[in-house]
Amino acid sequence: MKFTVSQSALGRAIAVVAKGIGGQSTLPILGGIYIKAEAGAIELQTTNVNISIRHAIPANVEEEGATVVSGRILTNVAKNLPDAAVSVEAEAGMVSIDCQKAHFRLNALDPSDFPEFPHVDLEQTVELPCELLSSMVDKVYKVTSKDTSRPILAGVLLTVDQNTIRLVATDSYRLAVCDTNSETSSASEPFEAIVPGTVLHDVMALASGSETLSIGIASSQIVFTFGNTTYVSRRIEGNFPNFRQLLPATCNTTAKIDAASLMQALRRVAVIATSNPSVRFDIDADGSLLKLSASSPDQGESTELMDVEVEGESLSIALNYHYVLDCVAASSQDKELSFELLSSMQPAVFKSYGSINYLYLLMPVRM
Repeated sequence: MKFTVSQSALGRAIAVVAKGIGGQSTLPILGGIYIKAEAGAIELQTTNVNISIRHAIPANVEEEGATVVSGRILTNVAKNLPDAAVSVEAEAGMVSIDCQKAHFRLNALDPSDFPEFPHVDLEQTVELPCELLSSMVDKVYKVTSKDTSRPILAGVLLTVDQNTIRLVATDSYRLAVCDTNSETSSASEPFEAIVPGTVLHDVMALASGSETLSIGIASSQIVFTFGNTTYVSRRIEGNFPNFRQLLPATCNTTAKIDAASLMQALRRVAVIATSNPSVRFDIDADGSLLKLSASSPDQGESTELMDVEVEGESLSIALNYHYVLDCVAASSQDKELSFELLSSMQPAVFKSYGSINYLYLLMPVRM
């Protein structure tokens, strides 16, 4: 195998497939990057059993072939080479890399031992706009659970039905739902999949330069295709919680809050909430005020008043300020938040409306 490619193109290609490199695997081959050169292009592949990534770039191929090189070493070599043409040649269990005056000879592994890239017979596919989907993922990704004992909560429910795209995530303490209308390539049947949150987040980062993203599903796998990249992941199987059952049917108090002002006020008040992340929200319906307060036996207390529009009765509730900040950050493109309460012991609901509608439900904490 022998080919020449630019350092920048090789570096970008390695960065795309790097997420699939196996970590603490007992199989050294999974820690490698599979490189195949043929017909004017090189194809890079990685896999860690759970995900497999394939990416192709044009190259001047003088001799076709394949090899496997340590992903960690190849990543460090590629990013430190000068910005010039890189010549790569593989033979007799070694890979030679030359770039201007730099020369490397790296140990190679047998490419026949590298797992074959998954062939998936897709049952359903949908094509979605990348930039829009990326904005939606940013709104729900942080709400996915990190508890490995409940894998279903580590996923994001993605549905596409009649040009309505919806993402839902929950970690049992909070729930995030966002939806929007957009032209899609979905068939008449609704498209539905539970995608691992980390996978969806990584895919959107990799696909940032693409206009559209194709998503296909099979019984146990999900396939993302964008540009010259194919990303295959295990699909989370099971029944996602019925989020509609969690939403209060009504509310007794609604406050309209300026999102940027809430972010700043909450950060100031939370300076005191070092040992206890609880911040109290007191809505004064008569005075059209929202009072934020926090206290700590060691640090003291803090309060701040905000002017708000209130409909309904006065109510108080305590919330984890970290979770509220996540909500406000996710709503940063919207100027106004609707804050709805049923009682001090019932979940609080934040809503914002725009090109992407957003709902964030949060369980209260003890006052």
